[in-house]
Amino acid sequence: MHIYNVRDFAEEQGEYILGSAVLKTHACYLVYGILKEKEKERIVKPGDGHEEIFCLVSGEVVLRGESAPFVLKPGQAFHLRGNNSLLMENSGTGDAVYLIAGGHSKQHDH
Repeated sequence: MHIYNVRDFAEEQGEYILGSAVLKTHACYLVYGILKEKEKERIVKPGDGHEEIFCLVSGEVVLRGESAPFVLKPGQAFHLRGNNSLLMENSGTGDAVYLIAGGHSKQHDH
């Protein structure tokens, strides 16, 4: 077993993907993200052949997409598939922290 300090990397880059490059598997991945106060227009998009569950851990985020904007609060989650996408905006005070759990919904190469 190996412990990964995903928060440390996310603090440097805004988001850290614990995925195939480190895990040596394409079965699943985890994204740890930090959306800074007032930051906006960060995209959430699984991509072709992927599905993701997005869960807000702390903060408050406005999500914009094809439908009307909606507010996500800590402990709330949503599911995205394929090339569907949303834009995130930190609408709270302080950083917003989120986790994305993803995997492959169909076989493909990347």
